[in-house]
Formats: sequence, structure tokens, C-alpha cells
Amino acid sequence: MPSFADFDRRNYPTVDVATGYNGWAPTYEQTVMDEMDLALLDRLHAPDWSRVRRAADLGCGTGRTGAWLRTRGIPHIDGVDLSAGMLERARERGTHTTLTEGDVRDTGLASGAYDLVISSLIDEHLPELKPFYTEAFRLAAPGATCVMVCYHPQFMMVTGMPTHYTAASGTPLAIDTHLHLFSEHVSAAIASGWTLAEVEEALVDDTWLAAKPKWSELRGHPFTMALVWTRP
Repeated sequence: MPSFADFDRRNYPTVDVATGYNGWAPTYEQTVMDEMDLALLDRLHAPDWSRVRRAADLGCGTGRTGAWLRTRGIPHIDGVDLSAGMLERARERGTHTTLTEGDVRDTGLASGAYDLVISSLIDEHLPELKPFYTEAFRLAAPGATCVMVCYHPQFMMVTGMPTHYTAASGTPLAIDTHLHLFSEHVSAAIASGWTLAEVEEALVDDTWLAAKPKWSELRGHPFTMALVWTRP
């Protein structure tokens, strides 16, 4: 499988996930656009949000996904994240029922307790996908749904851009980034017991270019994608 290092054009200094997101937490909300993830969730048809009573929000960050889930009437949302700084912002937002500092591949949450397991923009920080999908399956109740929103591998390969932020010092820092093909997601999820239900892709369009005009040469390229899985 290809490595992101084969495509990296920035060669920024790189930090681990917890360090990176602790440093990014104060400015994260100002740098992430809804079109990256929340707009994709709006387009999904397979999840029946109205039937979800308990959700596990893995890699919950500042609570953006949790807040979106609340707008769909989901009453119980447990969040897990590796970054204490991001969790602090999520607590301030107040949308989660519980928040736990931990690894999405070993959450410590109860087995079979969730109608929905959801993650957004975290897969590029996982060296391998199988441990995530296996843990998500453990958490899921029979008939549950798993939603994974992630950067499109084509975008990462074309741009050579890692997940990064600008530190308080003004230095751009990359956060440990891995490239995962769509086939890797399918293989890892199916091996964990999941069945693919839906795929949606977000393209670089006029909305994006209004905010980031320097991306004009990327018009029409896929940027992020949402994968929906069901547990039999």
C-alpha cells in the first residue's frame, strides 16, 4: 500500500497526534469548515438518525460532530478523544453526555451499547484501520450503524498536504499522517464484521473556492468522503 510520505510536498516538522491537537485546539474551530464533514453528514441517506438513542463519538475533538448529532435529536452521546486540549473545548460546548480521554482503538466504553458509532477526520492518524473498525464493531449493538468521515485519498495524493496547523510560534506543524485507500477501509471494515451501506464524496466546488481561492486548480477533485456501515 502507498505511504503518505511518498506524496508529502510540505515536509513540515511532524508531531504526534496528542501533541498536535493539544496545540491546535485553541484555533481549531476557526480553521475547519463544515463542508469538510458536517455537510457530508447532511447528505447521507442510510443512517436513520431518529432511531439512534446512544452514540459513540470517537475522536470527538471540540464537539462539532456531537453538536450536529444533537440537532438530530440523539439524546446520549459519549465522546472519546486522545487530546486533553480538544476535550476541554468539547466540555465547554456541553453537547456530550460523557467525555473520555482515550484511544479510539481501545475506548473502554461498554460493548454492544451503541446504535451509532461515528468518527470524523481521524483515519489519517491511524497507521492501520482494522483496530478502529474492530473496536467500533465491539461497541455497536445489533443493527447499529458506523459512520466514518475521512479525507479522500485522492486529495491527499494530489496535494501532498498532511493534516497540519500553525503553532503559536508561527511554525506550521504536521500531525502524524497516514494515507488509506478506499479498498483499505472496505477490507478492514468487512473483516471486522461490517457491511457497506453508503458512500458519499465531497468535491472542491464554488463554496470551497470562495473560502480558499488558491485551490482553483483543484475544482472538481474529491476532498472528503463519508462511509456508512451497518452491523447485521
